[in-house]
Amino acid sequence: MLSLLMSAALLAQPATVEPVDWEKMGEETLAAAKAKTPVTGQAKNVILFIADGTDITTITAARILAGQKQGGPGEDHVLNFETMPFTGLSKTYNTNMQTPDSAGTATAMLTGHKTKAGVINVDETIIRGSCESSKGKELSSMMKVANDTGRSVGVISTARITHATPATVYASSADRDWESDKYMPEDASECMDIASQLLAAAKAGTVELALGGGREKFMPSDVADPEYPDENGERKDGRNLTAEWTGLNSRNKFVWNAEGFAALNPKQKGQVLGLFEPSHMQYEADRAEDSAGEPSIAEMTGFAIDKLSRNRDGFFLMVEGGRVDHANHAGNAARALEDLIAFDEAVKVALEKTDPENTLIVVTEDHGHTLVFQGYPQRGNPILGLVKGVDDDGAPADDFAKASDGKPYTTLAYGNGPGSPFAGHKDDEAVTRPTVTEEEAMDIDYRQQSIIPSYSETHGGQDVPIYASGPQAHLLTGVVEQSFIYYVMREALTAEE
Repeated sequence: MLSLLMSAALLAQPATVEPVDWEKMGEETLAAAKAKTPVTGQAKNVILFIADGTDITTITAARILAGQKQGGPGEDHVLNFETMPFTGLSKTYNTNMQTPDSAGTATAMLTGHKTKAGVINVDETIIRGSCESSKGKELSSMMKVANDTGRSVGVISTARITHATPATVYASSADRDWESDKYMPEDASECMDIASQLLAAAKAGTVELALGGGREKFMPSDVADPEYPDENGERKDGRNLTAEWTGLNSRNKFVWNAEGFAALNPKQKGQVLGLFEPSHMQYEADRAEDSAGEPSIAEMTGFAIDKLSRNRDGFFLMVEGGRVDHANHAGNAARALEDLIAFDEAVKVALEKTDPENTLIVVTEDHGHTLVFQGYPQRGNPILGLVKGVDDDGAPADDFAKASDGKPYTTLAYGNGPGSPFAGHKDDEAVTRPTVTEEEAMDIDYRQQSIIPSYSETHGGQDVPIYASGPQAHLLTGVVEQSFIYYVMREALTAEE
């Protein structure tokens, strides 16, 4: 935590802004744009990156923070995925929701069918939570496309591997909450919980690798967690799915900490299951303090690419930065931005380890949040700090800008969430906005102020960006339905060479 505090202190001072030769920059950018050439034909590999709960505002703020951490003003910084040649916008609504959830949006991307919120890889006609209504309504996912063409499949998430987004790679469920049998209703005996479906996929040979959190979903309630002995698994059926995974094949591996992950050999045969927390993995800002240690999302991505590349026919890999979403829900922009920067490092690894002539990489999001970028901060103003504007001459001001209540405010805020000054107050109580200091605003635990009080900040319904490179990437331009991403990935894997 000390290093984070020192970093915050350094970021509290606006960086020096160097003059720019705008004409030279414009000519170079124009030349690069004119040199873009679509890659057509078939892709050997497809990697889908999903930054859960990310939107243009979160990306802009993360870009600035990443640049400021490197000593620059931040605004001119470029994230790794922003270097990809083709971009578009995705419409994220679910069939029954204007503002979507992750289960319905991930289903759209992995199956090509939009559906209701809260359900996984089943069509929109089912009743959420009804096992009976979901029978015969399952949707085929990218896993089947990959398997049918001889490719290997892997899934990575910093959330629980049974959470909504990663589950769409290998499961179908009438309810996203059916992560283990503990949450299955009595009348759902003919349906399988999500963790069990991952094991079934491994048994069928349709999934080669799964890395993320969620050990509790795989372990019985009478077995202690290996990292936290005071905590047990949650399965009621007595099954230990981690033991069943290794029991499928003598070469199969199950790891739960940094030491076990480091010992894995990507060149060895066998399926790999890595579950590094009972629930979600640590936020990137807290990962170094984890008692057993856990790999970064970039490290997991690098290992997965090396492992899956053993298949000469290629692979499909889905990588989710799941905790950007959770930090935004908590109204905690600092952790959200740190997780997005870590996610960007995973994209960098993928770009370096693959050939753009044979690998389609798609970087996108499932939905946005209510994070807003506000005020008139001067160039290089710390993105997590209080706003300092410019004076009447256009020069950087020394004092913090004041809102109409005479108090300073941060550049980043939320439309709703736990940071609202009205949270927990009754209608007849006088409420004023608290005064925030720069030190408080820059703290990793700070929750940005919001307008509407809410225990958990909500998703947003705005379009989200798509970035793509490799075979068929040029098709992901313009404004498209989120489900269209599936058809481009399928085209990439099945196009005639």
